[in-house]
Amino acid sequence: MADATLPRRLVLASNNPGKLAELQAMFAPLGLELVTQGSLGIPEAPEPHHTFIENALAKARHAAAASGLPALADDAGLCVAAFGGRPGVDTAHYCTQFGYPKSDANNVRALLEQMRDIDDRRAAMVSTLVAVRHPEDPEPLVASGRVEGLIAREPVGHGGFGFDPVMFIPAFGCTFAQLPTEVKNAHSHRGRAARAMLALMQERGWPAG
Repeated sequence: MADATLPRRLVLASNNPGKLAELQAMFAPLGLELVTQGSLGIPEAPEPHHTFIENALAKARHAAAASGLPALADDAGLCVAAFGGRPGVDTAHYCTQFGYPKSDANNVRALLEQMRDIDDRRAAMVSTLVAVRHPEDPEPLVASGRVEGLIAREPVGHGGFGFDPVMFIPAFGCTFAQLPTEVKNAHSHRGRAARAMLALMQERGWPAG
């Protein structure tokens, strides 16, 4: 049963259909409906910061201010050990620095090209979720999730989005793109962050007060 103190609608500060699908499935059990900022005519916020939490907070405040509703933002990315944690916050635009048009496929292509001769394949997918009740919320809720894995030598699988086809998870013996949606959602970086966020919302009686 949904907690009556929770908002029925949250503005998701993203227009990424993959993020919307994953997060909507995770928040649905509490009766929360996520609506993208684009569906409300809200433009994307600038993301000038160097950390996931700073960008997520900026996006959440922007969406709340423009919509008048509580907002949820997710800033996530791939952190490759051999690259000192990069591309990090620049994950979505990674391929553009190598002359490719922005797309998931080109991001994967560029990453594999840059790692062609690198033996250290360790990487982590990181997600930071920030929720605000209103634009000036002095106590935003913050939750993070992290999953470690290895960058595969070639894409495998057709599920998910982003770098899922090359993010090999040793515990499952396959890439994120090979996992059934419900399994990926239960174990992904975003899934872990979402569960932590839901627990925080319930604990704080959010967004009351």
